Amino acid sequence: MSGEGGKPRASPEQAMSGEGGKPRAWTRLPSGGRLDLINPDPQAWTDTDLAIRLSRTYRWGGESSWTHPLSVAQHSLTVLALRRQMTAEALDMDASLLELLHDAEEGFLGFDCISPLKAVLGDPFRAVGDRLARAIFARYSLVPWSGEAYPLHKRADAIAAASEALRCAGWTLAEIRNELGITHPILSVDPLASIYDCAPWEPWPAELAAERFHTELTALVAARKTTALVTIFVPQ
Repeated sequence: MSGEGGKPRASPEQAMSGEGGKPRAWTRLPSGGRLDLINPDPQAWTDTDLAIRLSRTYRWGGESSWTHPLSVAQHSLTVLALRRQMTAEALDMDASLLELLHDAEEGFLGFDCISPLKAVLGDPFRAVGDRLARAIFARYSLVPWSGEAYPLHKRADAIAAASEALRCAGWTLAEIRNELGITHPILSVDPLASIYDCAPWEPWPAELAAERFHTELTALVAARKTTALVTIFVPQ
């Protein structure tokens, strides 16, 4: 297959590489570091980098019925809060981190891609997202959802999406049911309002979303380390 000037058209894999096959697609991070989006290093970013990037990545294409658009950082905290409400026992640190970071790769991609567009973009885009997700799993030692936990995660994510669409992004109930195809309940009570003493369903400014996401992330990481140390040193 030929491209411009009769030259062979590059494959998706070749297009993602520079001269000599070396990856060239990197993004600058708030800390000043670089993250290679094609071959991401799990140690390339700081927790602050991730929090800031997610706070500046918006859901619903940035559309909002409020002053600010809804960030992926705030959405992630909503899903975590909902997931914690779904079981009688406390959600452990591993499961909590998995919920908090379920969309973390979107912060490095720079946008929350809707499912119909993902299908059009196809395998190359999916491959980039999968590589970033694997790097995040490696960085935070995440274990995939179990067969019992995954449906609960999907339910929490869908309830959050339906509620955000109506309360934050200006979708009508009919559009949520007929266009988005979401049949899950729409919440009247914002699960974050009691946690952060904030106005129900109001998207936070990016700086505040980053701060709250970072606080939750560092607390979970620290708690898991403490639990691991106790397990190692306490006599069996």
